[in-house]
Amino acid sequence: MKSSKSLFLSVALLCIALLGVALYLQIVEEMMPCPLCIIQRYIFVVIAIICIIFAFLPPGSAKLGTGLGTLAALGGIATAGWHLWVQAHPGTSCGIDPLETSLNTIPTATLFPTLFKADGLCANPYPFLGLSIPQWSLIWFAIIAIVLARRMLKRG
Repeated sequence: MKSSKSLFLSVALLCIALLGVALYLQIVEEMMPCPLCIIQRYIFVVIAIICIIFAFLPPGSAKLGTGLGTLAALGGIATAGWHLWVQAHPGTSCGIDPLETSLNTIPTATLFPTLFKADGLCANPYPFLGLSIPQWSLIWFAIIAIVLARRMLKRG
């Protein structure tokens, strides 16, 4: 169905655009990403890849694609929620810890360090347009989950 293809491509483009915003904030605004930021970036990449793949598969696979994309977006919601919890409890941190070390040794972090290397502290709020970065991520993950879940539950 053509609407599924355009939906998948739109969601993929949105995820890629959000990664572009993340790079702008990192490079231009010097907001260093923390391990939880990097995990959220990976989830946006996963959603984009799922959507691109299923955009070019037969229309009968759309429910599977929207289901996988929804699950990934729910994982993003959980990660962003945890990030917000860490920011709300300053004594908790995920900064220089085993999570950062393990994330920075993943091959994508060494191949694309600008996008996938964790250098910041999770407790830094980094406001952007009135909200913190994990608040924005949570909003976008929720929008993506709702859009994909609606398509998954649509009859026909």
